[in-house]
Amino acid sequence: MNTSPATDFAQRLFEESGLTSSHEPIDVVLVSIFLEKHYRLGGRLGRLATEKDDTFRLKTESGDYLVKVSPPDEAETIVHLQTAAMRFLEGAAPHLPVQRVRLTVDGADSVAVRLNDGRTRILRVFDFVAGPVLAQTTPDFEQLAHTGEMLGRVDEALKAFSHPADGRGLVWDIRHFHQLTSLVQYTPDPEHRRLAREVFWRFDETVVPRLNDLETQVIHGDFSPYNVVVDPKGDEFVTGVIDFGDTVRSAVIFDPAVPMANLLGRTSNQPWRDACAFVVGYQRARPIKASELPLLPVAALARLTLRALLTNWRAERAPERREYLLGHAKDDWVNIERALAVSLDDVVAQLREAHPRRV
Repeated sequence: MNTSPATDFAQRLFEESGLTSSHEPIDVVLVSIFLEKHYRLGGRLGRLATEKDDTFRLKTESGDYLVKVSPPDEAETIVHLQTAAMRFLEGAAPHLPVQRVRLTVDGADSVAVRLNDGRTRILRVFDFVAGPVLAQTTPDFEQLAHTGEMLGRVDEALKAFSHPADGRGLVWDIRHFHQLTSLVQYTPDPEHRRLAREVFWRFDETVVPRLNDLETQVIHGDFSPYNVVVDPKGDEFVTGVIDFGDTVRSAVIFDPAVPMANLLGRTSNQPWRDACAFVVGYQRARPIKASELPLLPVAALARLTLRALLTNWRAERAPERREYLLGHAKDDWVNIERALAVSLDDVVAQLREAHPRRV
């Protein structure tokens, strides 16, 4: 099977996103050596499943940490962008529960690991945020609204942030969705191809004509239920915002579209219910422009479709991550079909009625 994107643009975007090559997992002993030398940290390292980097939970006598080693084909400037966004939020909005970056003994944010083949990988250490992630819970309406409000607060704080690499090419950035129609050919099921084409058509009709007019800023980019740590019994509910790996400058509405996509179809007879609850909370902190609100449901469908299209392609390219990839996307096509069965005009009306305060 041909596993390369069909167009030059798609190929370049995949390369810039670090998704076109696989790599051997980094040696745990090497990671331990670097942690001891540069962080004075020692303990038990447990590997965690992730999309493309090497991630570990480090358990020490004094506490736990998260250790991330970037993939060898991810540019150092992109890693520095991710760290800079977290550092900015730590200073500009210290009350937000954004995961903290640990400094080396020399006061640096990260350490460069030079491999024998000449490539470089960046090692970083973060505070470990304990607790279940949103995906492991069954939140009610107000808890979902609290989660949306947290992303709104993060986006509000990021308004003033900029970085030389924030214009990066990222395949997960929804603004590129309409240029990735070639991915449909890698989907074997005819019904899935039909659903994908319908979403591409809706995106072309409603979002593409507005792309250059949308409000933009740096966004988190992947506020999924797997990147939000929660306390189901706590009043604030959200206790941690993690993983800034998809940080990018893009349209603001594409940020809430990501968690909306992940929440679609969770209730089969009301497939948009949880996604709309999230947006209600998001607008408490970051109201969405009235002119942009109708685009939000289509953007959410685009994001979910993109993940469904990419899953099998990625699983074949990176078999060592196959279980992780398929586990995150196992219900995507079912949820796309459920969401499309509802009038998107009705969804927009529900969003307007639930929170009329708009700018």
